[in-house]
Amino acid sequence: MTLHQIGVVQGAPSTVVQSLLRAFVADLPQSVRVAGVIEDLTDTAGEASVGQLRSVRDNSVFSIVQDLGPGSAACRVDSGGIVAACEAVCRDIEAGCDLVVLSKWGKVEADRSGLAAAFAASIEAGLPILTSVAPRFASAWEQFAAPMYVILPPDLGTVATWWRDQEAHAAAAAIA
Repeated sequence: MTLHQIGVVQGAPSTVVQSLLRAFVADLPQSVRVAGVIEDLTDTAGEASVGQLRSVRDNSVFSIVQDLGPGSAACRVDSGGIVAACEAVCRDIEAGCDLVVLSKWGKVEADRSGLAAAFAASIEAGLPILTSVAPRFASAWEQFAAPMYVILPPDLGTVATWWRDQEAHAAAAAIA
């Protein structure tokens, strides 16, 4: 069996995936040190409305959209907020953790910005990563992360099994 360092949850709307990530982290024992951010989403008539990332370590909130006023067609992404979130995750990784949960690989990460440095720091540290990938950026993800990832269905039990495999591998490596 091949162990994949990165678990990518796909197959459901972003609101469902982010809720699953949040539920998974909440179910972990307190002894598991988790770093990362999960997107706070609201579902308005079936559409995701992004606005902030929330730290899984200390509940800090990072704005990821700018209010540009009514009628604005400009990009609303708040790159400063995403950079601040990424820096916080990188600090948490450096401080020590067992698992990194990153909301998703999307447009800004495909451009090697946003949370891309947190993904890279996690990979470099050999830490397991749980995330999602926006389907339209799958090609950029493939270039960045292949062959280190496995696609997981949006099922808490499957994600928990992936994590148990990660823990078993880490325990075996610690003994060796």
